[in-house]
Formats: sequence, C-alpha cells, structure tokens
Amino acid sequence: MRIFLTGATGFIGTALIPELIANGHQVLGMTRSDEGAKALAAAGAEVHKGTLEDVDSLRAGAAKADGVIHCAFDHNFANFVANCEKDHRAIAALADALVGTDRPLVITSGAGTGAPGPGQLATEDVFNRDFPHPRKMTELAGEEAAARGVNVSVVRLPQVHDPYKQGLISYLIPLVREKGVSAFVGDGSNSWSAAHVSDVARLYRLVVERAEPNSRYHAVAEEGVSMREIAEVLGEGMNLPVKSIAPEQAQEHFGWLAMFANLSMPASSALTRKWLDWEPTGPTLIEDLKLAKYEGGRG
Repeated sequence: MRIFLTGATGFIGTALIPELIANGHQVLGMTRSDEGAKALAAAGAEVHKGTLEDVDSLRAGAAKADGVIHCAFDHNFANFVANCEKDHRAIAALADALVGTDRPLVITSGAGTGAPGPGQLATEDVFNRDFPHPRKMTELAGEEAAARGVNVSVVRLPQVHDPYKQGLISYLIPLVREKGVSAFVGDGSNSWSAAHVSDVARLYRLVVERAEPNSRYHAVAEEGVSMREIAEVLGEGMNLPVKSIAPEQAQEHFGWLAMFANLSMPASSALTRKWLDWEPTGPTLIEDLKLAKYEGGRG
C-alpha cells in the first residue's frame, strides 16, 4: 500500500516509517519544513509538504494514497481544546478524499475515551461520549467520517515511551527538576497505561493492513503503572526526594499537569491482542525511565 502519514517526523511517525517500509509499504510523509523533508527522504519516504491547518494539503495527500494514518497532533496544552478542534477539522478533510472508496483512514485518540467512568478500565468496545477530556472530538470526527461512508479505524494511545520520551511524563520531568522534589498525589495508586513506541508502530501497521471499518484498538502494553512508581524512579534518577502531596495541593504543585496527576487512566488491550494477534515485546515504562538521562542524576 501507499500510505499517507501525517505526523511523519514526530515521535511515533519516525518509528512507523521503517515499520511500514520493512513490511512492503510505501510511505508518503507529511512535513511542513525543509528539514523534515530531508529527514523523510533519508528514511526512505516520499515527501508531501503540508500542515494540519492547511486542509487542502491534507486532502491532496490522502487523494494520492491507498490508505491514511493520521498521527499528527498539536500537543500545546495551553490551547488544548482549540487543538482538538483542529484535529476534528483535519480528520474531516482527510475523509473528504476517501468518501466513496474502501481506502482505510486510521486516526489517533487517547485510551481514556474507552473508560465507562472516571478511573475505570478503558476497553476497545466502549466510547464514552461524556468523557470530560476534549480529545474525544477525534473519535466524534471519526464517527462523522464513517457516517459518510469512510472506512475509519481508531488507535487509542496510552503513555508512549522510549528512553528519551515518555508521553505526559516528558512534561513532568522538568517540573520535578524545578520543584526539587518528585511528587505524587495521595497514596500514588492512580495509574497510567503505557506502551513502547516500537509496539505502537507495529500496531498502527497491523490496523491499516486489516482495514476493518468502525474499529477501535488499544496500543497498550501495560494496563496501569502507578504514579508512585513513576515518581520514585524519577526521584532516583535525579537524586531528588520523593513525597506525597494532598489532593488540594495538586494544582499549586503541578500547574496544568494537575488535571492528569490525580487521574487514574488504566486501559486494557485484551481485545486488540485477540483481533490482531498483537503481543507487545518492548521495554516497560519503568525500564525506559531507568535508562533515561537526567541532569544531575543517573547517566
């Protein structure tokens, strides 16, 4: 297949390109910059200049492909709602080029949208339309595209990691350094699901190959890693104390991360493993955090 890939120069995209090419696919990768174009060419991908804001460029890229994987997302949390709305528009534009075909459109959401209620285990067969997180706009856009006859699949992500990047934890690390303490809320038993980036890339490839309409998959290797475990390994890595803080102190301590620091976001991938014969093999989140380089600490 010739696959149009948004987010091609991003964390997951750079792992996904070699995964796709090694399995016989061609990649048409989107980038906004000349530097990105050079990186894509070096990785063996074709280059498509475009941006999430330029819906015409999205339509044009999708029109040239046998399938689309949409990984791009603007992770500026200061404008998170607006960025989720932008993602909604991007999905609609990609769908425009695929209406009336069976070419797959694989979109990206968060694992939490499969939780039936706060702190409950997220599963692939649930989409909680009352989920308070604005990222649910992605799946609403996917449903709208499916209603137009587009072959839509959803990959839901946990904290995707390697030793250099770890989802929301990447934002937590400089906060720990600034505060001089690695904190967790309450007893720290709230947990986040996780998966290594190589396993996530392999799942995207399996999903686009399967091209099953109206399907949802969880790229989850670990159902839940406790915030206390995460705080302890960060404290050890940076030679800083680890402590519990009260829930009412979370906003002052964590700032915008407070909305996540006290959340439990476990997720299952039992159905995904069954449907796609997908078995994660990469390192665990804690293993990667132990390999990470911290200023003034390990390494």
